[in-house]
Parts: sequence; structure tokens; C-alpha cells
Amino acid sequence: MFVDTHCHLTMLDLTPYGGDLDQALNEARAAGVSKFMSISVDLDDHIALSAIAARHEDVGYTVGVNPCEDVEVMARATTEYLVELAQPEKVWALGETGLDYYHSAEFVDQQKACFARHLQASKQVGKPVVVHTRSAKTDTIDIIRAEQSTHGILHCFTEDWETAKAALDCGYYISFSGIVSFKNAQDLRDVAKQVPLDRLLIETDSPYLAPVPYRGKSNEPKYVPYVAKALSDVYDKSLEEIALITRQNFENLLANT
Repeated sequence: MFVDTHCHLTMLDLTPYGGDLDQALNEARAAGVSKFMSISVDLDDHIALSAIAARHEDVGYTVGVNPCEDVEVMARATTEYLVELAQPEKVWALGETGLDYYHSAEFVDQQKACFARHLQASKQVGKPVVVHTRSAKTDTIDIIRAEQSTHGILHCFTEDWETAKAALDCGYYISFSGIVSFKNAQDLRDVAKQVPLDRLLIETDSPYLAPVPYRGKSNEPKYVPYVAKALSDVYDKSLEEIALITRQNFENLLANT
């Protein structure tokens, strides 16, 4: 019923499961999670992620480079290579890419160029792009507009309504993580309330940012219903309605509708 649109399956703390990822996924399924998109942060992540996706029908993955990665890795991410990596059916999207001036302010030009190449590759293969932005909202939107990108997600959204609206106007979806459940995140909930329901997505970003009541602990896909619960309160909808809406939105995103 729920879709975790952004999880890092190769980074999860599997100690509770004796190191067995399959058990962690089964726990998530038991909690109602029916689809998982596992996210690449390094160009070579596709090797492990493709193997996981081959074993699990309900798991897809992305290909790309996080903006906090080494500049040499970013340089390897040519448009042509990204297009090549994105060919398998189980590659559902490109990314996560984007801009992060909080962690990597000294590599701004390299980040911008790499981000643009991901957007170009996304358009060529007809698959969405997963965008990370931190302390770089203006440049992020400017590059999306410049590349005329209309098919993507602003993931783990924490910005203001102006940024959300700009992304929505470009055709993007807005994805919320466990942050939206935090007690001190009322401003973010106020923004979320303005996002149209047909552009709303949910994610864990696990193993990071566990939602309340697990805040501060290692996150995992089975907690994505708690993100949905926070948004059900924001929208005054039932948990089941948010689950169905966000699942259909994800299907629409993959179908490019």
C-alpha cells in the first residue's frame, strides 16, 4: 500500500536482522510497504542495487551521483554514461543528483555541471530525476528551468513554499521524509499543506531521518507509514487515503503522466 520512494538499501543497519536485507524488506512489507526505490549516491552503486532489484520484484533503483561525492566521481557521470546506466527496466530514475552547498561549497561549478548532465540524461531516457538540494534552492530551480526538466522529484523536501511552487510549476513532485513528523517542523507542515495532493510523495531516506516516534534511531523502509501518518494529519485525510494517493502519484511519475 505504501511506497518508499527514497531509501538506501545498501546503507541500512541490518544488525536487527542478522545482516539479512531480505528480512528487513519483509518487515517493511508486513508494515504495508509494497514498493521500494533504492537510491544511488555513487556511480558504482548500480552494481549492488541491480542485484538486489533482480531478487525482489517490488524493488527498483536509480543511477547517478550525489552532489557530495568526490569531484572525480562527478566527472565520470557524463550524459552518455548516465544514459547507458539507465537502460535496464529496473532503473526507475536517475540520481540522486542536485546541489549541496552546505557540505560541498567548494565544488559548486562541478556540482552544477554534473546536475545538468543528469537532467539531460533523464530527458533522453524518459525517466525521472531525483533531486537533492541543500543551501542551494535558487541555483537548483534555475538549473531545472534552464534544462527544461519537467520530470522529477525534489526529495526530502525542507524548503519554503516559493521553492516548492517553482518545482511544481516545472512539473516536479514533492517528496517528504520523516522530518515532516518532527515537533519543530511546523513550518514544513505548513508548506506541505499547500502542495497539491496529486504531486505528493513519501519517503524514508533511510537509514537517515527516522520519523517520530523513532526519531534519532536508524531509519528503515518499514517506517514510511509514519511519514504518511504525519501527512494525513496535515491534509486531514485518512492514512489509507494518503497511502493510495502517494502510491498512484509514484506510478504516474514512473509512467511520465
